[in-house]
Amino acid sequence: MKKLGIFGFLIVLALAISSFSHKFYVGIYQMNFASDKKMLQITSRIFVDDLNNALGKKFKKKFHFGDKNVPPDEVDALKKYISDNFKIGINGKPQVLDYRSCEVEDNVLICYLRITDVSQVNSLQITNKILFDFVTEQQNIIQTNVGGNKQSLLLTFDEPSGKLNF
Repeated sequence: MKKLGIFGFLIVLALAISSFSHKFYVGIYQMNFASDKKMLQITSRIFVDDLNNALGKKFKKKFHFGDKNVPPDEVDALKKYISDNFKIGINGKPQVLDYRSCEVEDNVLICYLRITDVSQVNSLQITNKILFDFVTEQQNIIQTNVGGNKQSLLLTFDEPSGKLNF
């Protein structure tokens, strides 16, 4: 597990140069436990060109995230890709991610997900292989906030899973 300061720096760096061509591969995943709503809220930030390329490779067609109107079948493919590559367990029990929506800011696709009916979080088991099938240098940074307890994980091709205890 790495220090939050390093992750903060990586986030600023990633967002600062997101409108330029990039030579590093990083995704940011923020998870916040909203106890009053009994929900784990998840926001992901992924470079849109990398995602379009990964989806194109997997589904053998061109994808248009970042364009004005994305066809519904491409959104369905994104949901499947996320479901296949991003797994979360809460307190040792596998969960189903509920995809809510996505939007593009600059060159970054922001997706909003959630897990409902969560009464408490003692541990999170996270596997995130998003974009690992496109580029093995991809790093996925997981930032969590559970009851004010902030923790982070750095997931890589060689180490795509981690566990956090609260």
